[in-house]
Amino acid sequence: MFFLRNMERRVTLHPSFFCKDAHDLVIDNLLRDVEGSCSGNYYIISIMDTFDISEGRILPGTGMAEFTVGYRAVVWRPFKGETVDGIVVSVNPQGFFAQVGPLKLFVSSHLIPDDIRWDPNATPAQFTNNEDINITPGSSVRVKILGTRSEVGEMWAIGSIKEDYLGALQDASETFGGAALDED
Repeated sequence: MFFLRNMERRVTLHPSFFCKDAHDLVIDNLLRDVEGSCSGNYYIISIMDTFDISEGRILPGTGMAEFTVGYRAVVWRPFKGETVDGIVVSVNPQGFFAQVGPLKLFVSSHLIPDDIRWDPNATPAQFTNNEDINITPGSSVRVKILGTRSEVGEMWAIGSIKEDYLGALQDASETFGGAALDED
């Protein structure tokens, strides 16, 4: 789920960058360091704006200036029970791995419907029901998150496709809510 969150971070600036544009350089460093990162509980998607940039404080011994910057960011936190769309990255007999934005997700073969079986003889190897469902690398899937695990800088999730309306998505219109895609 996406949230708008007020946050704060300390940013350092090398003395060679002390000039009238120092605040712009501080904001550039903040964007480069923070956008796309994982705090352990959520991913910082985008910084909306900055506010309350403090006066620089010189750090003893290095001469660098430290600024405290307040900012508003769009963050994404995956929750247990949330349904997400992802792209299958790899498939093996134990299940498959999918990428849901920055989140790595694993779906065990025990959490795949019984009619979808592992087919090692197919090229590439895949989960299939031998009719219309094929789960191969590059396939789009809809998964329900059963749990998450986080460490500093990374998150992982376990998911299931063993419920109604979950599993392999047949075409791009299912992925994008029924909207037709223009391919020019």
